[in-house]
Amino acid sequence: MGEQGSADSTEASKPHKSVKGSKGARPESRLALVRRARRINRELAEVYPYAHPELDFENSFQLLVATVLSAQTTDLRVNQTTPALFAAYPTPEDMAAADPEALEQLIRPTGFFRAKAKSLLGLSAALRDRFGGEVPGRLEDLVTLPGVGRKTANVVLGNAFGVPGLTVDTHFGRLVRRWKWTAQEDPEKVEAEIAALFPKSEWTMLSHRIIFHGRRVCHARKPACGACPIAPLCPAYGEGETDPDKAKKLLKYEMGGQPGQRLRPPSDYPGRPAAPLGAAE
Repeated sequence: MGEQGSADSTEASKPHKSVKGSKGARPESRLALVRRARRINRELAEVYPYAHPELDFENSFQLLVATVLSAQTTDLRVNQTTPALFAAYPTPEDMAAADPEALEQLIRPTGFFRAKAKSLLGLSAALRDRFGGEVPGRLEDLVTLPGVGRKTANVVLGNAFGVPGLTVDTHFGRLVRRWKWTAQEDPEKVEAEIAALFPKSEWTMLSHRIIFHGRRVCHARKPACGACPIAPLCPAYGEGETDPDKAKKLLKYEMGGQPGQRLRPPSDYPGRPAAPLGAAE
């Protein structure tokens, strides 16, 4: 992922796919794409000034483990599961020495618990044996750990080490394609193309804002277009519910007056904390 902050004069002159995609529309220039993308980012920053990682964690090891567990499940379910997990295995050394069946039972609520337990045992042993029991702060080291790919590595780097990175999850990919920032499907290609539109310093917070918006407003099946704060900038406006009253009913989490995904959200989070596992909502 290169440090490509702004489009240069050569890139700016390249034609890009038309925003509206209609037959008579003029193709969007590279410069226009960059300006539109950055304006959307600024608007999202105003809507979600409290955007943050939605996994509960206290250190880099906890964030790494929680991110591995978050595959194919919700951050809420991970947050409801990790208190007991980290109480039992607070360090990589503790987790590396865990009984596999006991570990599996603790993480069972997150799904795919056997494969995830294998990854956690493997990455914990690798941290113990190769990194002195510490989570490394370099992408090239993180991706050598079992169960850790670029997405997980960027989450850890951006939120535990302050190293900018883009988190290309399903929400991120869906929204940047809806906004016609990219047509790519492969996560690494998406990451490279979006990285080229923004200064590196924006990458981590851009990821949080896009993921927040995808979870709360711009849903996969039925986007709440009529309640979307960036609707005037969106080339996909109208794919979802456009009636304002009906759209408001589609909003989720704090936008819909419901609890968030974290049991221990940041102090500036405007919504309610989620309930522990097994508690009545």
